[in-house]
Amino acid sequence: MMHTLPLPNGRCLHGDESADALHLQLDLHEPIHVRLTTGEPLQVTASEVLSAQALWLVSYWLFARDQACQTLNWVLPAAPVDALQSGLLLGAADGALRTERTLFWQLPGPWLLAGQGAAYPQQLIISDGKRHPRRPAKPVGELYRRFDARLGQWISLRALDIDSDLERFSRWQNSPRVLEFWQEGGTLEQHRQYLEKLERDPHTLTLIGCFDEQPFAYFEAYWAKEDRIAPFYAADHYDRGIHMLVGEDSHRGPHKVASWLTALTHFLFLDDPRTQRVVAEPRADNARMIGHMHSAGFHCQKEFDFPHKRAALMVIERERFFERCVLR
Repeated sequence: MMHTLPLPNGRCLHGDESADALHLQLDLHEPIHVRLTTGEPLQVTASEVLSAQALWLVSYWLFARDQACQTLNWVLPAAPVDALQSGLLLGAADGALRTERTLFWQLPGPWLLAGQGAAYPQQLIISDGKRHPRRPAKPVGELYRRFDARLGQWISLRALDIDSDLERFSRWQNSPRVLEFWQEGGTLEQHRQYLEKLERDPHTLTLIGCFDEQPFAYFEAYWAKEDRIAPFYAADHYDRGIHMLVGEDSHRGPHKVASWLTALTHFLFLDDPRTQRVVAEPRADNARMIGHMHSAGFHCQKEFDFPHKRAALMVIERERFFERCVLR
């Protein structure tokens, strides 16, 4: 049973849970006390009025400690209006209140850390013969952070910085394991040019993945509508695609892939609420990666031929991701 759950803002949520009660303390804030009634769904009763923040903290604790928990039924003296407006609380005509796991993990705070998560105004433009929405300016710094309760580690994503990440990126690309699938080996200068080209490309965001602040992976998140993948399926305006590279051998393994792949997908769905699909196109013979993606909820829509490879079109829909959400 968990006793502490760190939050991205540096605070720590401390809990004391028994079969029928939960007591939470967030730093020096007033403690939160609720009663628990086991059942399906779990019933949570508060004798005092709780703020939206307190409701969020209780929900996070209960969802993080049990990925099978899908719904919380609340018995409250009053329902905070902001909790109802955000989707944290759902109200029924008979006055019943509940929190749904599916909606909870779609709330952008506190996982997004750079003011992301709001829908950028839509203006359709044409570039390179493709009609698509104008894309927002690329963010910098850390973008996503969440404590993975299963691993007991922080998983975070930050925008790549060429000056500080170039040597690491080059080392990863030149490793035989990565070279087999990426085929982007080269010198530091060649890799600088590669990253500078992507930096100028408004449809691609380059990311570094970290476990407990240690960089371990490189990701490219792209808008599918403007990408080379667009002719091979019916890409929507806000579909996102991903390229993935784990550079550090110490962070390989199915348990680590499950953590970072879920976090990366979560980030992209939160980054723009209009994104309905995340896609990827690994080499069709990369059975290991395709297997990891199947485990994370992706499905193979088809195989197709790029000029440089036979690819598998891997897809996960927003609805499927959050309905089967295994985030903890």
